[in-house]
Amino acid sequence: MNPSLNRLAACLAAALPALVSLPSLAAPATYTPVTDARLANPEPANWLQYRGNYQGWGYSPLSQITDKNVARLQLAWAFTTGQTEGHQSPPIVNNGYMYVTTPGAQVIAMDAAAGTELWRWKKELPGDLMQLHPTNRGVALYGDKVYVATVDAHLVALDAKTGKQVWQAAVGDPKALQYITLAPLAAKGKIMVGSSGGETGVRGFVAAFDAETGKEAWRTYTTAAPGEPGGDTWPGDTHKNGGGSIWITGTYDPTSNLAYWGTGNPAPWPTEGRKGDNLYTTSAIALDVDSGRVKGHHQYHHNDAWDWDEVSAPVLIDTEVKGRKVKAAIHAGRNGYLWMLERQTDGKIGFIDALPYVHNDVFKSIDKVTGRPTYDESRKPGMGKAVGFCPSLWGGKDWPPEAWNPKTGLFYIPANNNLCAELPAAEPTKYKKGDLYIGYPIEGVLGSLRYKDGKKPGTIGELQAWDLKTGKLAWVHKFDTHLWAPLLTTGGNLLFAGGTNDRQFRAFDASTGKVLWQHAMPSGVTAVPTSFEVHGEQYIAVQAGWGVDAQRMQSGIDSLTGQPHSVPQGGTVMVFKLGK
Repeated sequence: MNPSLNRLAACLAAALPALVSLPSLAAPATYTPVTDARLANPEPANWLQYRGNYQGWGYSPLSQITDKNVARLQLAWAFTTGQTEGHQSPPIVNNGYMYVTTPGAQVIAMDAAAGTELWRWKKELPGDLMQLHPTNRGVALYGDKVYVATVDAHLVALDAKTGKQVWQAAVGDPKALQYITLAPLAAKGKIMVGSSGGETGVRGFVAAFDAETGKEAWRTYTTAAPGEPGGDTWPGDTHKNGGGSIWITGTYDPTSNLAYWGTGNPAPWPTEGRKGDNLYTTSAIALDVDSGRVKGHHQYHHNDAWDWDEVSAPVLIDTEVKGRKVKAAIHAGRNGYLWMLERQTDGKIGFIDALPYVHNDVFKSIDKVTGRPTYDESRKPGMGKAVGFCPSLWGGKDWPPEAWNPKTGLFYIPANNNLCAELPAAEPTKYKKGDLYIGYPIEGVLGSLRYKDGKKPGTIGELQAWDLKTGKLAWVHKFDTHLWAPLLTTGGNLLFAGGTNDRQFRAFDASTGKVLWQHAMPSGVTAVPTSFEVHGEQYIAVQAGWGVDAQRMQSGIDSLTGQPHSVPQGGTVMVFKLGK
């Protein structure tokens, strides 16, 4: 086994037992099939997909739990998953049925109100599988099935009531270290997924599969080939191993039938061998769901050299920006800028504005018409030079999703500020299947974190709220540690977030940022929170389970402070409701 891969993965996941289906208990209610209409207009009582709706808001209209009574929030039930490492998936709920995924290619179905297990499914993984990111970010519901993608690059359909496997489709090549961590996106009879693995020279793609049969409908690559639009932005055949991974579930506009995806950085990291813009890496792309055709794109930064992959899909919001009503696509970039884009009628993605939300010393300016940044070339890493830059490799915000609350009119960002990076001189590298394709010694990558101005800052993590109409920061809550917090906001004027190494899960006043409630969890929280209602009672649900990138970033900070910080691991589903 390659020692560099061992060090990057931090641990090699053990082979899992064969497929397991535990006996079903009494179901909570009749299972209601999930249709396109329900996904387009989800009932407030349910949380049917990754971010609650197609637009990616991370918003629940439920308002039984409010800023006035959230102090009474108490644990309703807890369920241990039996797995360690990073638990990142949202509890998905449909009429009392809850579905969570965990590391180890596991799906657990539970009674959402009682916390009793209905069934459990595990995929048998290859014993020699290297898991660079041993996690899973959730399921998709469609019809009467549950869909999950796995770390050995398969898409699996399960019966939603019994957990019985209906079909399985190979999506990628695990021996080339293609793997899938995202929750699938379901729309118009198709289940869409994308491949991770850009750090090993995988060519990124989005692929769609027939929801009933598992047959592949289309596959669109995120690195343009010669003769295709954007193909001239890659020299020679560098696009074949050019990265552009798809790490996070896309958003979808049913009116235009376009799915929006965020794409990863190009490979390898040094740019000397891949001069050009390298489309469609570090971009937002709009794909026609029927055909997979690229209808529009916006590249956040060209010819990326900083590992600033922009994997979060833009959040789709109809709002006012700069005094004009627009169909906006909003993204808090890893490059530290808040991007305000426009979904145009022809499918193209237009530029409106970009605002720095954390310190960036690489961009000298941004073109007011196109949004194309101009770089300070002295801040661009490469061959024969060690270079420092801000924000760090982890970015102003990594994959944890933002949230939008239509009642407050605020857009919330889980940010990290005052952290920079210094990469050593790059090394010549050649693609080898199943090996790292980075161009830097792994020790130099993992130990690259630096403080801004070379001294320990008072704060790092920042929970920010932005007014999109004015382009102004409405409020910020600062933390002395880093923040790795997927967000949930609700109709009760609340914002929920974990993401800190003190294991606290907190509720904030969504209008002011004031902490209103907090609860100590068994482990750190890096999972997506959700809210749902059963029998007229509102619940807040989230998984605890620290690990993967949050822990790796913590290790980088520990090396700066010289004070190791241990966060307990172990996965637990935690569900809260109001006390009497």
